[in-house]
Amino acid sequence: MGKKDREVKEERRESFVDRQSRQKRKNMLIGIGVLAIIVGIIAFASYHFITKTQSSPMNAPEGAGKLGDEHEHASLLVRIFGDKFDFSQQPYQVKSPFIHFEGEDGNTIHRHASNIKLGYLFDTIKVDVTDECFTFPDKKPEHTFCTNEDYSLKFFVNHQKVDSIRDYVINEDDRILISYGNENQTGIDAQLLELDGQPIKK
Repeated sequence: MGKKDREVKEERRESFVDRQSRQKRKNMLIGIGVLAIIVGIIAFASYHFITKTQSSPMNAPEGAGKLGDEHEHASLLVRIFGDKFDFSQQPYQVKSPFIHFEGEDGNTIHRHASNIKLGYLFDTIKVDVTDECFTFPDKKPEHTFCTNEDYSLKFFVNHQKVDSIRDYVINEDDRILISYGNENQTGIDAQLLELDGQPIKK
């Protein structure tokens, strides 16, 4: 084999090696590009999820203080036509870290941040409470109780009758009665006495 043939073979070998190297570099660049795109998508999705979660009214009610800056307890009694509404059932337990019922207890409200209103508690458990109506989560007409000529929805905070309860922020050891029916004062006094006897779990 002559010198010229060896040079040609060497050039071909180097050309092949160069092509292989270029292809490897190209594949590596493509891989890095794809990886960068995947990382970007994950970062965007994570940011979007965190932002949406933080702005969700179920996680951060408007005007709420910092979670954990307060821890207040109050007792709640709801009587509809004399029947007690049971908040100890699972659908009403710990639906928000800010304010909730917990430990399979349906009498004690726990508030874990400042400026959390009672209306927000009811919203989290899908119980609709307005100044005029108390509506169960299923929203059925037969489970909607509104003030009319025969029956009325009444609110009491520490034995004092109030017109509305949605914007009320509970204080430590408050006792709150929501009553629907046509009870006279004697009937209301009996419900208030029952409320006073409910233990507040802390």
